[in-house]
Amino acid sequence: MKRTVQPKGAARVNYAEMSTPIGRIYPAWKGNTLLAIAMAETKDRGSWTAGDRPGSKVEALRRELERRYGPIALERADATNPTLKQLDRYFRGDVAAIRKIRVDPGGTEFQAAIWKLLRTIPAGRTMTYGELAQRAGRPGAARAAGRAVGSNPIPIAIPCHRVVGKSGSLTGFGGGLPRKQWLLEHEGGAPR
Repeated sequence: MKRTVQPKGAARVNYAEMSTPIGRIYPAWKGNTLLAIAMAETKDRGSWTAGDRPGSKVEALRRELERRYGPIALERADATNPTLKQLDRYFRGDVAAIRKIRVDPGGTEFQAAIWKLLRTIPAGRTMTYGELAQRAGRPGAARAAGRAVGSNPIPIAIPCHRVVGKSGSLTGFGGGLPRKQWLLEHEGGAPR
C-alpha cells in the first residue's frame, strides 16, 4: 500500500467525488467546514459528464486549496460527512439545506463581504451585480462585485449562480451556463 507523503505542517483536507444531476462535483472540507467545490466547465447539458477527468479536477482542487491555505495533505474520503449530506439533500430537492453548510472561502475583505451577501439571496431569487455591489456598500462597483462572484471557490454552497446581468440575463458561471440555468430552475426560480 502506497503511503501519501505529507509536507511537514500540512493541514489535512478531505475531498470526495459526488455524482449529482449536474455531473460530478469535487467538494473539499476540513472537519465540518466546506473549503471548495470543483467541477468541470461545460458548454451544454450533454457534456456534464463527458470529458470530466477526475484526476485533473482533483489536482486543480489541490492547487487552489494550497494557494489559499498553504501546504495541505489532500485525502480522498467517502461522502458521509454531514456537510456533504447537506449538499446531497440540496440536490434531492431541499434547496434550503445549503444554508446550513459551514463554509470557509478565504479571500480579501471585499470578496468575503460579497460571498457573505451571496448566501443571503433566497433560493428562487436572483440579484444583479450592481445590486450586490450596492448592498456591499460599494455602489458603482458592479464589475468588482462580478470579479468577486467569479472567484467564488465554493459554488452552490455560496450561491453565485443566483447573480445575473443587469438585464436579467444569465452571465458567467464556472461550471457553464447550462449548469447555472439548471441550478436556478432547481431552486424554483429563473432569471428575472
